[in-house]
Amino acid sequence: MPLRYNPLVSNSSASNSFEIGPVAVGTGRLFLIAGPCVIESETHARKMADAIQRITSDLKLPYIFKASFDKANRTSVKSYRGPGLEEGVRILGKIARETGLPILTDVHEPYQCEVAAAAVDVLQIPAFLCRQTDLVVAAAKTGRAVNIKKGQFVSPGDMKYPVEKARSTGNERISLTERGASFGYNNLVVDFRALAIMRRDVPVIFDGTHSVQQPSSGNGVSGGQPEFIPLLVRAAVAAGIDGLFLEVHDDPANAKSDGANSLKLEQLKPLLETLLAIDAAAR
Repeated sequence: MPLRYNPLVSNSSASNSFEIGPVAVGTGRLFLIAGPCVIESETHARKMADAIQRITSDLKLPYIFKASFDKANRTSVKSYRGPGLEEGVRILGKIARETGLPILTDVHEPYQCEVAAAAVDVLQIPAFLCRQTDLVVAAAKTGRAVNIKKGQFVSPGDMKYPVEKARSTGNERISLTERGASFGYNNLVVDFRALAIMRRDVPVIFDGTHSVQQPSSGNGVSGGQPEFIPLLVRAAVAAGIDGLFLEVHDDPANAKSDGANSLKLEQLKPLLETLLAIDAAAR
């Protein structure tokens, strides 16, 4: 029996494909971006990179490690933000050299872009900052791949404008990430039509962990519903996304950022095995 029509798969973004080291983006092969939300320590970041790399190597799944040197958009001023630009870039650069993995990190201000680009392969624009013209342009000018997260407050059709800002620099290595839309206060929902809409312009990634976040629902922190991560990522992979983004932690209950919506490391491999089977069937 032939597969049913799939709008994301048939609406190919192959013309916008590019490479991030050994990872091909937008060519029809699923890839993974994963790691802890923030760099908690050099030892922990390396531990997570090694553990996830072993899993993805076993599954032959292309992999990009992610961690932030600074989380500038925490709910409370008392929340842990990370080691900062200089130390964080040093740690990420060392992980890149020693593991051979491509690296992704967030940038929050234009001056950070050039510094971070010296050590990492992908500069990520946080969802809250996707409309910040100077930041998007500065990231794209580095020549590094740029992953722009769709703001919770932005329609998928309007994400063509941040893409245009990045492309104005001549950089075509751009992707968009869906991470849910605001639904009242302290809640997000995922409209899967957004994946097809945004993929008309560039490769699309689905963030399965921030999509279950409950923003600022705790006492100065965000909550989450991680039990729904498998449900959402199965649906997204069936829809034909290019890449999957997951915040993964070995001890989410004690994570310094976004633990409430992180996937437990021990759950990663069986989930990826299921997703690869779905991806093969969908394509």
